[in-house]
Amino acid sequence: MKILFYDTKSYDQNTFNNALPQFPGLEIDYIKSDLDPRTAALADGFDAVCAFVNSDVGTKTLEILHGKNIKLILMRCAGFNNVDLEKAHQYGMRVMRVPGYSPEAVAEHAMALALACNRRLYKAYNKVRENDFSLSGLMGFNFHTKTAGIIGTGKIGAAMCRICHGFGMKVIAYDVYQNEALKAFVEYVSLEQLLEQSDLISLHCPLMDSTYHIVHLDTIKQMKDGVILVNTSRGALVNTEDLIEGIRMHKFAGVGLDVYEEETENVFEDRSDEILEHSTTARLLSFPNVMITSHQGFFTREALQAIAETTLQNATDYLAGKESPNDVK
Repeated sequence: MKILFYDTKSYDQNTFNNALPQFPGLEIDYIKSDLDPRTAALADGFDAVCAFVNSDVGTKTLEILHGKNIKLILMRCAGFNNVDLEKAHQYGMRVMRVPGYSPEAVAEHAMALALACNRRLYKAYNKVRENDFSLSGLMGFNFHTKTAGIIGTGKIGAAMCRICHGFGMKVIAYDVYQNEALKAFVEYVSLEQLLEQSDLISLHCPLMDSTYHIVHLDTIKQMKDGVILVNTSRGALVNTEDLIEGIRMHKFAGVGLDVYEEETENVFEDRSDEILEHSTTARLLSFPNVMITSHQGFFTREALQAIAETTLQNATDYLAGKESPNDVK
């Protein structure tokens, strides 16, 4: 099987090449371009394409891939809302993903963002670099005995629950599907109760119609004053304009974001001054209590290895005609 690997970074190529000898029968060509209607034609002569969470796997892209006889879409990520599943299935294409690679990696990054916001680590670092060792503006609060509200308790959310519990926090959660394994130390509550009671709110739910902009002005107003909000899941869970308004209202002690709405628009591919100046992400960066990282929650050695091995196993299962729990229905 020949696989065209889109949006290749050096770490992708290294990790997949290291895993490839374990999967005979697979061959990968790597390109830097991301998958979209302009680049889909490059898949001519291949059997499958490998895409990422920000790739455009919509109707037009799939039409072109279908014309190139592509039968397998390998998503090297958990998310798949960027895939037109109805069209893919209409064309007889199989879509496979990596539902869980290293939940601890993302959860640990979520807690790192929460701690950095709470203890003003970015501000403290810059002050000391300027030979200012004063504590002015650096006061935080103990997480111990405070309430952590986890929205979404799948594998990553469950890992975040365990981390917060280890900090001595009271852990409450909201999820349509409750995780029985967590109930020994997690209390499931309504979304309204979670918003009202939590000192730390961390988002770990998939992006669906029901969760799109789950954080908006009305839900922000329900939160405690001085709450810390963390999002390491999907950018569109948060209405960015409303978040900015909430920050201006002094609602948040801190906001930690590893994802943002504009990721899907490739705002930073061009990096022109005009685009950056008018982007909502750039506006968020102007606030001293906001910390943004570059979608690096998954970026650990262990997670990358698991992503590569699962993606290649998906391709192997496809070749063998095997059903897989990683199929996206």
